Amino acid sequence: MIPSRVIETKRDGGAIDAEELEAFLQAYLDDDVHDYQMAAFLMAVFFRGLDPAETDVLVRCMLDSGAALDLAYLDGPRIDKHSTGGVGDKVSLVLAPLAAELGLYVPMMSGRGLGHTAGTLDKLEAIPGFRTQLGLDEFRRVLADVGCAMIGQTDEIAPLDRRLYALRDVTATVPAIPLIAASIMSKKLAEGLTGLVLDVKVGDGAFIPEEARALDLARTMVAIGNARSLPTVALLTAMDRPLGRAVGNGLETREAVLCLRGQGPEDLDGLVVAQASEMVRLADADLSPVKAEGLARAALSSGRAFERFVRLVEAQGGDTGVLDAPDQLYTAPRRAEVSAVRAGTVTAIWPRPLGEGVIALGGGRARMAEPIDLGVGFELAVRVGDRVDPDTPLGTVHAGDTDGLARGMAILRNAVRIDDGHVSLRPLISHRVTPVDV
Repeated sequence: MIPSRVIETKRDGGAIDAEELEAFLQAYLDDDVHDYQMAAFLMAVFFRGLDPAETDVLVRCMLDSGAALDLAYLDGPRIDKHSTGGVGDKVSLVLAPLAAELGLYVPMMSGRGLGHTAGTLDKLEAIPGFRTQLGLDEFRRVLADVGCAMIGQTDEIAPLDRRLYALRDVTATVPAIPLIAASIMSKKLAEGLTGLVLDVKVGDGAFIPEEARALDLARTMVAIGNARSLPTVALLTAMDRPLGRAVGNGLETREAVLCLRGQGPEDLDGLVVAQASEMVRLADADLSPVKAEGLARAALSSGRAFERFVRLVEAQGGDTGVLDAPDQLYTAPRRAEVSAVRAGTVTAIWPRPLGEGVIALGGGRARMAEPIDLGVGFELAVRVGDRVDPDTPLGTVHAGDTDGLARGMAILRNAVRIDDGHVSLRPLISHRVTPVDV
């Protein structure tokens, strides 16, 4: 295997022989293929794609590069959820304890911020003391005791994916369907699951903005899962506006806590309940959608899911005191309100500029292993369709210094469109993809 020839084959749109591709990926793990060579390969894949056979090799190599969890000792179904990432998407923080309260085991392995979207691990670490890097033995103990555990990838699980994940983030190769599909599914296949729900974002703030390509990604991942005996269903959900009102790690964690306490925004609450319903139905195929949704909504509104989250935070070393005072969650030292300058209707709130704005304020990564400011971000005071007058508050900027505050105010003002035009929004959930239909 000659690395440059593997790169050249894909660059020119050819199909790579399975043995040659496997050798190339193994050589990268062994440090015989360098980051700059793998970056070139990833860019070639971004433009040329992978065929199903190549994608299968990539999934297999990622999966076989590390350990697989054996969770058969647990006395219930093991169902996880994964999102392709969106602006303001803090669903996992609410969904994991909710699903555990519904009798499922949720072994959730998540990532850090990728591109313009914040990561679940960064949000969890906005809770002082919360440990996301647990060994597998401790992970199993927390999972058995609490019903859910939320950690990052370990060196033991899919180490090939972990290295490629970080490299994709800094080489602008995130939105490649086979790379996204293989990355997500290799980790989920290694978790020892009995079911998986996928949240595939579509719209301006998603890595895959176009509906047709998002459906392609959903079908690809559903096919990978079911081909490997992992029942998988995918939902296409709206990312043509931010989810909820908070954008930025600490602010999103605060909003997730409020949602668990029955005070979350309607769209976040609705998406959490819908995904919990899908998870429960994977565990019990005889359960109707209406019954499953009712169970999920009752567990959320009763406060039982919040109590489960408190147990999770305590088990993973976090300060449970901030859950009763969520305003303490990493607030930035500078704040400023942005107001409308004209009357009209909010016809759009562009999510991508807000996600990129968090990075510009120091809340996201421009380079691998870069520290971030967990307190910066945006809180929206309006939703698409609202009528505003001059001086109506649009939202609040949270920044680390005065320069960041000025930059953030401009970003927020430009992200909110006010005019007299038509309002058009995607449904919160537009498609449900299974192995047999859409």
